[in-house]
Amino acid sequence: MAQAASVVSRLARTAGRQAASTVRGVLRSRLADSYPQETVDEIFAFALRKQTGVSLKYMLDFGANPIQHQMILSAQFLHRELPVRLARRVAELENLPYGLSSKPHVLKVRDWYIESFLDLRKFPPVRNAQDELKFTELLQMIYSRHTNVVPLMAKGVAELRHELASEVGLNELPEIHQFLDGFYMSRIGIRFLIGQHIELHAEPMENHIGMIYTKCSPWKVSQDAIDDARSVCQRKYGSAPEVEIYGDPTFVFAYVPSHIHSMVFELVKNSLRAVNDLFEEQGKESPAIRLVVAEGAEEITIKVSDEGGGIPRSDVPRIFTYLYSTAASPLPFVDDEGSDGPTVLAGYGYGLPLSRLYARYFGGDLQVISMDGYGTDAYLHLNRLGNMQEPLP
Repeated sequence: MAQAASVVSRLARTAGRQAASTVRGVLRSRLADSYPQETVDEIFAFALRKQTGVSLKYMLDFGANPIQHQMILSAQFLHRELPVRLARRVAELENLPYGLSSKPHVLKVRDWYIESFLDLRKFPPVRNAQDELKFTELLQMIYSRHTNVVPLMAKGVAELRHELASEVGLNELPEIHQFLDGFYMSRIGIRFLIGQHIELHAEPMENHIGMIYTKCSPWKVSQDAIDDARSVCQRKYGSAPEVEIYGDPTFVFAYVPSHIHSMVFELVKNSLRAVNDLFEEQGKESPAIRLVVAEGAEEITIKVSDEGGGIPRSDVPRIFTYLYSTAASPLPFVDDEGSDGPTVLAGYGYGLPLSRLYARYFGGDLQVISMDGYGTDAYLHLNRLGNMQEPLP
């Protein structure tokens, strides 16, 4: 969706193409039940402002020498930008269809966003190094406050799914999936901007600029993700198929390692489960999964191939929708505390759509091609140029 589109028009479409004035009234009346009118007016005013996107290359260039003046400029940018992004999400959370806005877990997430918005608005302008240090402390508090947003939202949507199960499948509700894509993409951006600023205050590490590792080896990160995924599989099944990895271990580029790890972990985990389930049922030895890291001029591609039986063709369009899962039953939520990558919500169908959003955040993508009856190939594309601006919702 075009960034220039107004929040009002987007909300109107999401709520069933109501007139913008109606959306305004709904927003004000709902929020006014819990917050002063001046707070509601301020949130709505900020929700109409334009967001400012950044690129990975910009973050690299800006953070290469984090002198005091640059840290102040970074804080000033976040002081202006974050309230706009938070206000837009509050506006959307207030106007979701099918009663999703009134779910207790969704209301809690909304209130976290409002609290952070108010904290930022109350903080005075950042003018010097002392102000910047205090502002960074506020950012750390906000970062911590929003740690469990993904599992809480998932619980709220799962509740809606349960209520509508007898009427319509959640996969048939494109408004919900469109909202979740935009909401989670925005969250990725907010957490990356905050996390990057905080990390620039940490003890300097060689070849690191905040969260970005300038000599990140996708081969080595993939190997770590493979080891972790096989360990999980081993604990659950008592065994794990082999994973063969191909590529150049010495190739490096600038990227966020935790993002690659989480995305590859999700893809390999899915393949391990598919292969193990199929061949355990047949009583045969499991074939190895293949992971290839290919270096292109503009992108790095990581391909994960398995012989786990594939996905029925009718299900392929649904694998990137939320709450579609091939797992037998949902497992407990695993909170993403301390993680800068996709949250693992096994059995809730969030792994693939969240991984695709993380890939797209820096200009990449995730594609899945399946041969029903044989296996699946997943292609994770990572932009190596770092020149793509955030795809702001």
